[in-house]
Amino acid sequence: MRAMILEAQGKLLRVAELPIPQPNSQQVLIRVRACGVCRTDLHIVDGELTQPKLPLILGHQIVGTVAAVGEQVQQFQIGNRVGVPWLGHTCNCCRYCLSGRENLCDYAQFTGYQIDGGYAEYAVADAQFCFPIPEGYPDLQAAPLLCAGLIGYRSYRMAEDAEKIGFYGFGAAAHILIQLARYQGREVYAFTRAGDVKGQEFALNLGAVWAGCSEDLPPVPLDAAIIFAPIGSLVPTALRAVVKGGVVVCAGIHMSNIPAFPYEILWEERVLRSVANLTRRDGEEFLALAPQVPIRTEVHPFPLVQANEALDALRSGKINGAAVIVVE
Repeated sequence: MRAMILEAQGKLLRVAELPIPQPNSQQVLIRVRACGVCRTDLHIVDGELTQPKLPLILGHQIVGTVAAVGEQVQQFQIGNRVGVPWLGHTCNCCRYCLSGRENLCDYAQFTGYQIDGGYAEYAVADAQFCFPIPEGYPDLQAAPLLCAGLIGYRSYRMAEDAEKIGFYGFGAAAHILIQLARYQGREVYAFTRAGDVKGQEFALNLGAVWAGCSEDLPPVPLDAAIIFAPIGSLVPTALRAVVKGGVVVCAGIHMSNIPAFPYEILWEERVLRSVANLTRRDGEEFLALAPQVPIRTEVHPFPLVQANEALDALRSGKINGAAVIVVE
């Protein structure tokens, strides 16, 4: 099979011909049709996440069809369409797994990080961590739901019942979650990098009531803010933008250093918290909810052999919506 592999962090991905992987008794073999490109992929390539399996096939927003099933797999059959997210394996016995917090599992393994992912023609995945893809979503449009959607949804739930919510960094996750927020009658305030007029127009077209630069204060105080951009300096900025008792959620797996800030902007019961990974329950809830909205994803396709170009486009902020690798 053809795959794009990362042999060393800081290097470009290389086209390689590899044997088709074989599923174990609890896995499915997936013929990959599409795989979303995530900022986490950039963090892995750039060495900001430091424990990848090398060589590695990136990609944790996989959509494809089941080509073979392990002997213990009962929930999927050959030909079923499935999606594979970031969380790829848990121990099911640590204190976190036993308390419904498998996203914090001490022994978790992650797709496209410790487990080969979807920048390839085939992938294997633990059947317990695969989701059926809702009807009505073509492969290309479904892929961003599996991380931008799922991690975004977990972050969004942390904002609780906020009526006015700010999204710092209007990329793949924000463009999905704004649709859910508007469906639920909430006001969204979009923050982009300075001078990103197209990004601000994109947010306004999706229903944001205001869009501006990330360093600006919004025209009204926010009930909550979600920081999707991996920029630590946005933490005090967002804290200054939320009301007393407001929540600031850091949604990324990696963020640059957070600068010192005065206690007064955290005081008055403001809450600052992070989001780590996802649970299978998050996936089930969100994938059931997405068709009801209905959420529609804006995608920019790249052929498998242009995975490096897709990563560069994401790094430079040229993507409004989500980049997706198309595997023919």
